[in-house]
Amino acid sequence: MAAVTASAVKELREVTGVAMMDCKKALVECEGDMDAAKEFLRKKGQAKALKKSSRETSEGAIGLATGADNKSAALVKLACESDFVARNEKFQTLLQQLSGQVLACGDEDVLNQTTSGGGTVQELLTQNVAELGENMQFLDAKQAVVINGTVGSYVHMTGKIGVLVPLETEAPCDNDRLQVLARNIAMHIAATPSEAVRPDQVDATVLEKEKELLEAQARESGKPEEIIEKIISGRVNKFLKEVCVETQPFVKDPQVTVGQLVKNTSKALGTGINFDRFVKFQF
Repeated sequence: MAAVTASAVKELREVTGVAMMDCKKALVECEGDMDAAKEFLRKKGQAKALKKSSRETSEGAIGLATGADNKSAALVKLACESDFVARNEKFQTLLQQLSGQVLACGDEDVLNQTTSGGGTVQELLTQNVAELGENMQFLDAKQAVVINGTVGSYVHMTGKIGVLVPLETEAPCDNDRLQVLARNIAMHIAATPSEAVRPDQVDATVLEKEKELLEAQARESGKPEEIIEKIISGRVNKFLKEVCVETQPFVKDPQVTVGQLVKNTSKALGTGINFDRFVKFQF
């Protein structure tokens, strides 16, 4: 008989989503044989989701939960196999449960968090996989919290794009205009190819890839090296201006940039507004 180690129990739990004690009992019953233990749990009806775990999950939706005081919000990205299930009422209810969980408990180690029902998030997910008959994957979750200010949020009606925009103010501010600003920026980000708020926040990998593309295009022109370097520099700056939110023309009023909109609102409210981050999930 193979030894039933803690790591073996953990591995079986991760694969099946079944409670730790039940996994240990299955391994003991099957003399430490992992495959036999999986089959044992499946026969008992405790691992209905197991056979679905290898199916591709290319569809899904974004879930949103917001705090009553508008100072916190959470997004959850949950994948499934078909758009039919993504629009299913039970799937949407699960999304709301998960986003509410992240709002209350944070975005660290979400699958192992204990839910209000007493089980873990992983167990809740496994239960829903069995009931809906499709593989589902918990892809990501983010919680945003401010002390002063507000957190704007927006999920597109299809549920394929979700955005959070925390706006921290220098002084306490619950003005409706601030909340409108935060939501408008969230809607703007949902509609644009936004990578960061400012150029210095753009991911180095994204920037390097773009530079390589622009360099290849510039060298095809056959121009002198010093001209090529200027062309590349100019195009990189143009790229950064296009993907950084603060320099983008505001979608509702292209005559002003998002950065200018924030400054104008800050002046009108009489308090500094710090817009330096956002969260964007997209399928």
